[in-house]
Amino acid sequence: MAERSPGERQERKERVLTQGTSSMAESIADAVVLKQGGVFLVTEQGGAIPLRGGHGFGLYYHDCRFLNGYTVELDGARPESLASTSEAGHAGVFRLANPRIAMRDGHIVAQHDVGIRWERVIDGDATAVYEDITVHNYAREEVDLEVKLTFRAEFEDVYAVRGLLPEALGELHAPAWSADELRFSYDGADGRQRAVTIRWGLRPDAIDGTSALFRVQLPPGSRRQIPLVITLSESSGAAPAHRQAASCSAADVAAAKRRGEERLAAQEAEQARVETDSLLVNRVLSRSFADLRLLRTPLEHDVFFAAGVPWYTTLFGRDSLITALEVLPYRRTVAVDTLRLLARFQARERDPWRDEQPGKILHELRVGELARVGEIPQTPYYGSVDATALFLILLARHASWAGRLDIFRELRENVDAALGWLSSPEAHPEIDGYLAYDSTSTSGLVNQGWKDSGDAIVDEEGRIARPPIALVEVQAYVYLAKSGIADLFERAGEPETAARLRREAADLKERFDRDFWLPERGVYALALVDGGRRAAVCSSNAGHALWAGIAEPSRAKTCAERLMSESMYSGWGIRTLAADEKAYNPMSYHRGTVWPHDNALIVAGLRRYGLDREARCVFGGVLRAAMNFRMYRLPELFCGFPRTEHGAPVRYPVACHPQAWAAGAVPYMLASLLGLEPDGFERRLRVVRPVLPRLVRRATVRGLAVGDGRVDLEFRRTQGNAVAVDVLRVEGDVDVAVEER
Repeated sequence: MAERSPGERQERKERVLTQGTSSMAESIADAVVLKQGGVFLVTEQGGAIPLRGGHGFGLYYHDCRFLNGYTVELDGARPESLASTSEAGHAGVFRLANPRIAMRDGHIVAQHDVGIRWERVIDGDATAVYEDITVHNYAREEVDLEVKLTFRAEFEDVYAVRGLLPEALGELHAPAWSADELRFSYDGADGRQRAVTIRWGLRPDAIDGTSALFRVQLPPGSRRQIPLVITLSESSGAAPAHRQAASCSAADVAAAKRRGEERLAAQEAEQARVETDSLLVNRVLSRSFADLRLLRTPLEHDVFFAAGVPWYTTLFGRDSLITALEVLPYRRTVAVDTLRLLARFQARERDPWRDEQPGKILHELRVGELARVGEIPQTPYYGSVDATALFLILLARHASWAGRLDIFRELRENVDAALGWLSSPEAHPEIDGYLAYDSTSTSGLVNQGWKDSGDAIVDEEGRIARPPIALVEVQAYVYLAKSGIADLFERAGEPETAARLRREAADLKERFDRDFWLPERGVYALALVDGGRRAAVCSSNAGHALWAGIAEPSRAKTCAERLMSESMYSGWGIRTLAADEKAYNPMSYHRGTVWPHDNALIVAGLRRYGLDREARCVFGGVLRAAMNFRMYRLPELFCGFPRTEHGAPVRYPVACHPQAWAAGAVPYMLASLLGLEPDGFERRLRVVRPVLPRLVRRATVRGLAVGDGRVDLEFRRTQGNAVAVDVLRVEGDVDVAVEER
């Protein structure tokens, strides 16, 4: 590969540094998403992938968009979209109808006389999409139509799709036809050969470029099926990737659908189940858990929560850790899988290109062409200032639920390395002794907290802060990490280490209150910048200090009042930045939008400090927001416009959906409201000051695992807002203690 000039490297850096957002201009807010394993499909409402460029729709696998165009036409006309369903996640059905069509013989086919049922099923194990296109004649006379299926494949890396790195590196071959197949192939600059093969269950009547044409003659009331299978392949070696395409018939489609349903049912059986007397709450919870199952993605022999479709369908340290924390009350094995996988990729050397220092937990791992040839540092990339602390927090929290030290002992070297990185000023920048960040990579992220877009961190004058930056929530995470992991050292028979970590946490808490609190604003500063100067703005980051428990109780109440003020609470949730700040923009990725996961952590923080009314209010806002999205699916984020101005939350056009920590938000908030606090080492579940959402009078949680036991609980509203807790079933050695303090 040719060496780039300094100017080219800087231009590339400026594009990649803004990767916290997508640069795609076309909205995917109404996209239909199907996913199974590592394969996912993003289409328009009618099932098509536009043949034009400049969009994010397509069929993806391993950070590559294999298909970027796929349309259906009836006699040269695009059918109208009537309805679509994709609740199952791996399968969907699209209902289409014809527009008014003038036939070549002068005959007119009236609008909606011909219907199309387009069924799709994704089989991730086979890296294939099974389809059955059924054309039905509802007219009173025979129709003679041409059904045209057109495909486009350019094998773009996801970074190129997003417009961050547009250059094509490999060689795209001309499409190749055989009797019943159309094949696209690409030789990547990374030595990988990628191919898409489309095979039909019946031979096309004609071919035209990359289009297959089927002559459909249908008597009144009759129908014709066009089954096909789209198979993706990726291989290394001299020969282009080629594998026998799967068979394709209506029976194959049904079999693939059945396999997917069985796979999802097995996953569902492994988690605790929640049911309430609120239809809305049940629907949002059901969608949330379904999306979490959908986002489970394989990486060799491991499984993790991909961050979000379509831009972040890969392993992110921060996202996978927070999502695992959110679902921990319902399925704790996810935490073990996440911890082991991230431990495997923990940094072991210094590499400025990847912002790598020993002990750090990765930010992002990519496996596409641009990563493999070294054009981007995500191989993996370590530009995350908070993932390492979150790794320790999840480890400690999992131990509280499991009541065992086995994972702590198994990952002991990783724990020591993570603590070493957190405590070493030589490993990372510091501001007045606080953990800070600054990228050493020419293609790294400028901002390395969860608000990682290039303009996310601002001061009270609206100016963009420049690194090094010490974020408020990062200090809170470090406090919680050291406090939690100290308990495990104590139980492991290392009281000296436990005492040292507790002293460090206590010292941090004392300094934190002095250096981050803004008495004139009644909130914690967003960050320390410029050698210790406060970025004195009101942001949602301050709410994470409540979640971690680093806030003094008196500060927590004042901070909560500010977070619930009109400038912060939109009616749908707490904004990322207050509306009265100079940098506020309700349509910006991180400067005024509402993020469900952000609100979930804040709700848990409000509950920690006894601010139950505020916690219920935020839960209610996010729940109302979910009601307005397709299938009750919370997206990654939505705009921060106030609820008083609009009857529904305003969509952020290119937000991921489904998105992992958004999917985990409502289950986590509900667990926080119910007061589920594990004490697995004592074989006890504490139910602390339970609260029910306003729409709920009864909630049942079944199969809640604590230690080696399981419990079923029912929560009932009694007088006023009082909640009674009934223990319905206990399995194994576990006790339930209800505490009203």
